Amino acid sequence: MKLGVVGAGNMGGALIRGFSARMADSDEIIVFDPDKAKLSMCYDIDGVTASDSLESLVTQAEIIVLAIKPNMFEEVMPEIAAVSRDKVYVSIAAGVSISFIVDILGQPGKVIRVMPNTPAMVNEGMAAMARSISVTDDEFAQVKRVFESVGKVRDVSEEQMHIITGISGSSPAYAYMYIQALVEKAEDEGLDHETAKLFAAQATLGASKMVMESTDSPEQLRNNVCSPGGTTIEAVNVLTDRGFIDTVAEAVDACVRKSENMEK
Repeated sequence: MKLGVVGAGNMGGALIRGFSARMADSDEIIVFDPDKAKLSMCYDIDGVTASDSLESLVTQAEIIVLAIKPNMFEEVMPEIAAVSRDKVYVSIAAGVSISFIVDILGQPGKVIRVMPNTPAMVNEGMAAMARSISVTDDEFAQVKRVFESVGKVRDVSEEQMHIITGISGSSPAYAYMYIQALVEKAEDEGLDHETAKLFAAQATLGASKMVMESTDSPEQLRNNVCSPGGTTIEAVNVLTDRGFIDTVAEAVDACVRKSENMEK
């Protein structure tokens, strides 16, 4: 398989590094980015070839990942369509619908929409995938393999992309804020930054792993930690009184509404 990646920024770069680490000997990654500094970071990655133009990449690649900003699609897609309309195009942009891309490409319009997240940079990503009717099962499986190289993948309907953006695509930012709050409080109490970061981040990582591997619900896992009259219940009571769960829900709702309003 020849995989093309348009855009070598944070997410594009994560996918390039992740897939290159697990690619077959016969696979090749071709990358184009107009930003030469970003492109130069791909030069030393095994199996990766830098392309000198968008046209060259589209001509060579079989599957093309569009790791570009949503506002770039109206400019870039007509250029791509002028070169080839029959490749498999994979969009990771929020708010850009499959039908929008198909309308620019015309037939056959093979488009896969993916909502990944930035933990793909450490091979712990979560990606949702939906496809246009023209994408075959084999083509879909090939693209799924790309994203499985940097995390977990689930098939969804395109209508579910908005809520998945709120609870997965954007939610690492919420987790970083939570960890930031723990670290800053620990520093206020005299703990050094690196020690505070280690304890806060590892506790969050461990809690996430327990949710993934336990048969108990997140609510039950929380209750398991809260001994009556103990320290944890005191903290949980403050979070409850301050509307922690409702605040998170409101944040997700704002993210979802923005995603819906962006869609084109």
